[in-house]
Amino acid sequence: MDTNVPIVANGRPNPDDARPPSIDCRIAAITFLKKLLVSGVVLLDLEKQIEEEYRRHLRPSGQPGVGDRFYQVVLHSSPVLVERITLPRRADGEYADLPQALIDNGFDPSDRKFAALARRENVPVFNATDSDWLDHAKTLTAEGIQVKHLCGHNKTDWFTP
Repeated sequence: MDTNVPIVANGRPNPDDARPPSIDCRIAAITFLKKLLVSGVVLLDLEKQIEEEYRRHLRPSGQPGVGDRFYQVVLHSSPVLVERITLPRRADGEYADLPQALIDNGFDPSDRKFAALARRENVPVFNATDSDWLDHAKTLTAEGIQVKHLCGHNKTDWFTP
């Protein structure tokens, strides 16, 4: 799950776009996080790159937003909720499971860990408002990486006017 999902659940803008998320988009992110906490598993890498990114954008106190609360639960959860996955690296530092085509096409370095994890575990990436996942959809699909767009495929619907 891309970090933008709990950020949007908090009602804060994606770091790449100053506009706040639309109400519908925020509700979709909140609904997803709620379902994930009740009956899902959060996949994190053993190197803690995903967790560190969550830490940069979310509050471990669990306040004041829904995304912050999600992060707090993840930090204090049992192994029932969190599974840590090994993401091997190549000699050049890139993730071994990351398709070279994404690197060659300039896929955002901060999103590469999510794509590599999704490909390694054959699970979708969940996205709310990060346009990179749409901009690289053709390559992601060709490489077997599925992306679920919680806020739809129309970027104009993601944000408040």
